[in-house]
Amino acid sequence: MMRTVAFHLQKGGVGKTTISGTLACQSALNGKKTLVIDCDPQGNISSWFLQTAPAFELADVLQGKCFVKDAIVKVPVVDNLYLLPTFGIGGTLKTYSETKLSEEPFVIQDLVKEVSSDYDHIIMDLSPGLGMLERYALIASDEVITPMTSEVFSLDGLEIFITELQKLRKNLRSNVKHDKIIINSFDTRIKQHRDIYAAAVESGNYKVYQIPVDPVFRKSQEAGKAPQLFKVRGRGMKDTTAKVFDELYKDIWK
Repeated sequence: MMRTVAFHLQKGGVGKTTISGTLACQSALNGKKTLVIDCDPQGNISSWFLQTAPAFELADVLQGKCFVKDAIVKVPVVDNLYLLPTFGIGGTLKTYSETKLSEEPFVIQDLVKEVSSDYDHIIMDLSPGLGMLERYALIASDEVITPMTSEVFSLDGLEIFITELQKLRKNLRSNVKHDKIIINSFDTRIKQHRDIYAAAVESGNYKVYQIPVDPVFRKSQEAGKAPQLFKVRGRGMKDTTAKVFDELYKDIWK
């Protein structure tokens, strides 16, 4: 089933790009034609999968400088994976979001509808903020999933995000689903991590996933590869990590 999924928390360093990129690879490796929309002005997920800057990027599409199909590129290292990139050329996406986006609150929603028939799954990687760009990307999504780390500040950020999402649903009449939380870099040996996990479970009707510390993410990003396919001296993604992403994939697109 075609669904658009976004990953967001208004806090940096929680693994949004790592998780969205890895899930996109999981989807593509499972044979699904998958599109990643890079809605982060920093363009980290684009830098991960593309070695050179493309001719067009997301900001060009939103401003009507090119057609969306002209900006979408095939990710060379993963079959079935496509990217609508942001390379932060001159801060174009950031500038657009601060100056023109308020006049076009449904432009991202319209973009998603335009390409939805061409892809099995669409994944959006958002920046840590909660400005107009992030809000309008969220209302263009069927589901938003919140990554966080095992820190008190992340838990505070989760509470704020839940409140802001409720306002967004009401003010922009959005039905975006939010019932999944991912705790990234989780270590069962650390009491604080276990406590944060328990607090996340108690925060509402959420399914909480645990992604362990796994060096494959950093190494695969440096190499521009899919984490599932990356190996050094025979070592790749941990079995526990792979199991989480397989479960997450099935829960989203079951």
